[in-house]
Amino acid sequence: MGIAGKVRDYAFKAFTATLGVATIYLTATFSVNVYRGLSWHNAQTKLDKQDADEQAP
Repeated sequence: MGIAGKVRDYAFKAFTATLGVATIYLTATFSVNVYRGLSWHNAQTKLDKQDADEQAP
């Protein structure tokens, strides 16, 4: 295995490491966004219920 083979090996390792980090980052941000979306939806539902209660005779 020559120098070109070692360079290719390190490039592949760097590439796969980058993909791993990107996957972890995207998974984390997706989870946070789902949590924020559910929280927002629950808050909207509570506001809608309060508005309906205030408008009831």
